[in-house]
Amino acid sequence: MGTDEYVLTLSPSFAYCLSLPLSRPISLPLALSLCLSLASVDSIPASLKKIPSHAPYLLIGGGTASFAAARSIRARDPGARVLIVTDEPDLPYMRPPLSKELWFSDDPTVTETLRFKQWNGKERSIYFQPPSFYINPEEFDSAENGGVAVLTDKKVVHMDVRGNKVKLDDDTEISYDKCLIATGGVPRNLQVIERAGEEVIRRTTLFRKIEDFKSLDKASRNIKSITIIGGGFLGSELACALGRRSTESGLEVLQMFPEKGNMGKVLPEYLSNWTTEKVKREGVKIISEALVKSVTYKDDKLEIQLKDGRLVKTDHIVAAVGLEPNVDLAKSAGLEVDSDFGGYRVNAELQARSNIWVAGDAACFYDIRLGRRRVEHHDHAVVSGRLAGENMTGASKPYWHQSMFWSDLGPDVGYEAIGIVDSSLPTVAVFAKATAKDTPKAATEKSGTGIRSESETEDTATSPVVSATPAPSEQQHKDDYGKGVIFYLRDKVVVGIILWNVFNRMPIARKIIKDGEEHADLNEVAKLFNIHED
Repeated sequence: MGTDEYVLTLSPSFAYCLSLPLSRPISLPLALSLCLSLASVDSIPASLKKIPSHAPYLLIGGGTASFAAARSIRARDPGARVLIVTDEPDLPYMRPPLSKELWFSDDPTVTETLRFKQWNGKERSIYFQPPSFYINPEEFDSAENGGVAVLTDKKVVHMDVRGNKVKLDDDTEISYDKCLIATGGVPRNLQVIERAGEEVIRRTTLFRKIEDFKSLDKASRNIKSITIIGGGFLGSELACALGRRSTESGLEVLQMFPEKGNMGKVLPEYLSNWTTEKVKREGVKIISEALVKSVTYKDDKLEIQLKDGRLVKTDHIVAAVGLEPNVDLAKSAGLEVDSDFGGYRVNAELQARSNIWVAGDAACFYDIRLGRRRVEHHDHAVVSGRLAGENMTGASKPYWHQSMFWSDLGPDVGYEAIGIVDSSLPTVAVFAKATAKDTPKAATEKSGTGIRSESETEDTATSPVVSATPAPSEQQHKDDYGKGVIFYLRDKVVVGIILWNVFNRMPIARKIIKDGEEHADLNEVAKLFNIHED
């Protein structure tokens, strides 16, 4: 055994492992030990995994919605065999920490471990489950009690809905009984960047996946200046995260957007202005009302020319300008794409056809309270995936749950929202003075979870104890936006609510929107959230 390779007739994973060329001879026991440690579901190249020819439940996409559906299917059908096909190299993982907690880790190996501390100090992995949770694809057909298998690095490129089968990018075909499309979305880019040439594109990050987090983390440690284009959730979270890093490393962090202030499309103007000042205090240089005219690479710098004549020089760009729902399969599958919202049109049961469901970012669904919508948030992916999974096993439940979303500008300021929150709508807000417990950090210490929707339930809110303290009007707290409730109105009915540094009260907000009633005095409604209690 002194040659430069071993070949044994064992399982595919062992055969692959033991036939790898070695730089120097090693003992057989050591070789076996190494292979035992590597022989997990995600350590074998996808090209060597046996691909099942049939899946009773086929889930296209490896994100949050798909994983939630798999758990839901297995809960209702314990012996079910579920196959997840994802074009990413990773097992299902949660995306929110990529722009939130991972950036605040003091672990120098965080890009490798992908483990992070929540604001409450508890540590967890970005992956929903370890590799041991899943069955190997080669065991899919023979698994006695069923299970969930994941095919990584595989892309579904064609759907034959009449034949109940799909084709992968390597021409492999898989037939199915029930299918879920949970393909999520792809980050939008600015056309001026796409047209700018290779040097500009190579220095631009479209932030979405684990690999994007790793590459941006590396870039931020090796360059002097980063410019984030976009003033929404993702852009503002990344700006705050990188801004904190800038105080230690001297990194210049700029954020530019066409609106007057951060979150300008979501927050009322006064609160957007307050948020902008908060982001500035995190070490970020804000360039507002910025429309990008062109981007060029010159003298080792990216030059961003704005339409009003301003010129910004930087080393790297992060384009955080929205998400395009991935509807690549619409044409071959003959599925309808919504012309207004994008995404696959589905009914209230998340069904696109008799045995095809859609969940997550790619679903344009009918909300029985707010009309047709498409939602791009973690909680919606969890809830819609869970419901789609139930309906794939015959539940026939309509989607009525109002999903929430949240954003943290570091551990000190955060908000949770529900319904339609659009700054073009009329708003009424009630604020109170914040205390030390009114922060995302304190909220996670109380709830025990960093992914706050995990503490969510679909239960209807019980009648809370109303605070006896009278609710002061918005004007009385003109500049003190420590904590509060913002109501968004359409035809005098509340269609959206933001809880600003108010946590664990989402069931109350959900009930208000579900009831759909007109309210003569929203100050009275605000009392339901007890924001004036110490």
